[in-house]
Amino acid sequence: MFIRIPALLIAMLPSSSSAAEPDKAETANALSKATRFLHSRIACQGGYAWVSSADGKLRNGEGACGPGTVWVQPPGTPAIGSAFLDAYETTGDEVHLKAARDAAAALIKGQLRSGGWNYRIELSGAARREFTYRVDGQFDPANMPKTPAPGGWDIWKQRRHKDDMTLIDDDVTPASLRFLMRLDKLTGFKDKELHDAVMYGLTSTLNAQYPIGAWSHNYDQFPIEPPSATHYPVKDASFPDKWSRIWTKDFQGCYMLNDRITQNMIATMLLARTIYGDKKYLESAQRGGDFVRRAQLPDPQPGWSQEYTRDMQPCWDRKFEPPAVTGLESQDVLETLLHLYRETGEKRFLEPVPAALTYFRKSLLPDSTLARFYELRTNKPLYFNKNYQLTYNGDEVPTHYRFRDPSRLDGIEAEYKRLLAVKPDALRVLPARPGDGTKAREAIDAMTADGRWLEPGTVRDAAGKKVTPAEGVVQSQTFIDNVRILSDYLRSLK
Repeated sequence: MFIRIPALLIAMLPSSSSAAEPDKAETANALSKATRFLHSRIACQGGYAWVSSADGKLRNGEGACGPGTVWVQPPGTPAIGSAFLDAYETTGDEVHLKAARDAAAALIKGQLRSGGWNYRIELSGAARREFTYRVDGQFDPANMPKTPAPGGWDIWKQRRHKDDMTLIDDDVTPASLRFLMRLDKLTGFKDKELHDAVMYGLTSTLNAQYPIGAWSHNYDQFPIEPPSATHYPVKDASFPDKWSRIWTKDFQGCYMLNDRITQNMIATMLLARTIYGDKKYLESAQRGGDFVRRAQLPDPQPGWSQEYTRDMQPCWDRKFEPPAVTGLESQDVLETLLHLYRETGEKRFLEPVPAALTYFRKSLLPDSTLARFYELRTNKPLYFNKNYQLTYNGDEVPTHYRFRDPSRLDGIEAEYKRLLAVKPDALRVLPARPGDGTKAREAIDAMTADGRWLEPGTVRDAAGKKVTPAEGVVQSQTFIDNVRILSDYLRSLK
């Protein structure tokens, strides 16, 4: 994990700052100051955005924020809440737990009737009427209207209930559930409102899982039963006989690996099993792992695509995401398979790994990165030009999307070999994240006296206009990264 402090900001640090590694008291005090500032000055009714002005008056996530808007999509409210819990678990300081409880209250107020969360929450004002929030009505899952046949993505992609759209995309709902579950455990499962929100969300996401084990990008009604196996049969992945090289706009990809959609849900169900001990969560994670195994494409390209049709063939998503083997999501999948093996000890989850590692090592680009997309069957790296036409030339691509990704193959292979070597009863014991005293010192020295990490940047006002505060802005991701660094370091001192 790195500290997101620009070089300019580091150069501005006081020259008198000590090079000595901080002690326990200084580190714990820094964590307390950071949480107190964010909670008292930046929070909006307990929730957060991605970037804020130093006084908290201006905020934005992926979009502009009104007076009562907070962001769910990480690094928004659940990611900040999880950082508070990291600090609390390390220090035992109630200031972090209070901030986490308030973040949870904002999320509970933003849980949709469909069971999960949208990218943002409107906590107050007329904008709140744009969504169907669970706490604004009495919703009993047993009495929810049944999704029309055939259910699943064929219905959900029509977006008939935009006010009630649960998003698995971008870790929106999974991150919210993971944070709330951790808090539920830390508070002894005694907060009924919190516990009920978690159970409602877990029931919703369980019923949104397909028979094959995957999840879709979103759904817009509470799923009272899983999609039908008749319409969504269980089968292995295969190459399409042909595919359009022009964006089809049909969004047939009901089974999603893009943006870690299924991968994040697997991790969420594994955590639910750990916290609540219910085998249904483990079974859900295992079904997700079996989908991942089925989704591995056949030789000569034993990798994974971003999304699959209900017939388990790669397909188009957005206009810059073609049917292809993907370098980024395939690495995410490999890490998920290792996670599944650590949690279950079932070697079937390791079976896809060797062939995939061999294939991707052969597919590395000259700069040792992986292409985001490899053409089906030919394995040529695919790109888009700035007119969004497919090309083999990666020199003039749109700048909003990454078409090459760093290779994580060495780390994946090292963990694969480590898992093969450890005894079954040691599988779930991960090596502790090492503390880094140098980074902890840098993080503390970069903090202002009142607990802010300020850095140059822009923030949007409620109308969406960019503002560049002279004193800098507060970035949620920087807070999360630095709290992780300080928490890891403090833990290493105990």
